[in-house]
Amino acid sequence: MGNLNGRVALVSGSGRGIGREVALKLAREGAAVVVNDLDPEPARRTEQDIIAAGGRAASCVGSVAEDGFAERFVATAVDSFGGLDIIVNNAGYTWDSVIQKMTDEQWDTILDVNLKAPFRILRAALPYIKANPTEYHRKVVNISSVSGVYGTAGQANYGAAKAGVIGLTKTLAKEWGRYKVNVNAVAFGLIITRMTEVTADANAQLTIDGRDIRVGVNPDRMAMASKTIPFGRGGTPAEAAGAVYLLCTPEADYVNSQCLVVDAGRV
Repeated sequence: MGNLNGRVALVSGSGRGIGREVALKLAREGAAVVVNDLDPEPARRTEQDIIAAGGRAASCVGSVAEDGFAERFVATAVDSFGGLDIIVNNAGYTWDSVIQKMTDEQWDTILDVNLKAPFRILRAALPYIKANPTEYHRKVVNISSVSGVYGTAGQANYGAAKAGVIGLTKTLAKEWGRYKVNVNAVAFGLIITRMTEVTADANAQLTIDGRDIRVGVNPDRMAMASKTIPFGRGGTPAEAAGAVYLLCTPEADYVNSQCLVVDAGRV
């Protein structure tokens, strides 16, 4: 019997990185998980890994920013597993530039993925939550960033979106308390994923949703950043997932409207 036995969870962006580890962790604790990724292959891989370990999973492939995705995501949970108890809004990415060089497309894209998409998913979930009250507390964990708490040069779009996630969290915590839903956020510092891996290639890129996005951290910059972290290193996706899991547990039933900064005490 896991700590989340019988719960049903949505985890956006769970084909890779932090989202994958969140999905695997929730599944190990007994939750049925709806996995999401832009690309079918990583989504199916996470789904299959959960099932192979004895868990329950289904996939909902596609961009969280697409019109109609939120309703499809919620419907997958209800149709596949008969409920919806946990929502982890994790999907997102960065597209950096100093403000004088940032285009409207960069601004709009990052706001759409990191802020508008969580808003739409939560809006789509509410009719089901209202119509199906539970004796236990449901959980929402929205993923923010230290960029949204303290600001990061070159990330006006991402910082604004992640600050907005915190505002959305605190507002819904007040609106949804009547439905026995805890709404919290986690703001991550340096977590080592495919977006932040060390690389000496100044032109390293990933293609995300049809866009070529620069990724990676220069070795010298990583070494400098690591010196400012008390543990001397960035966090792992599994460590990041642990913080999300904590806010999904029954032990966190009286934790609401909080933004947990997970940066190993760097700031």
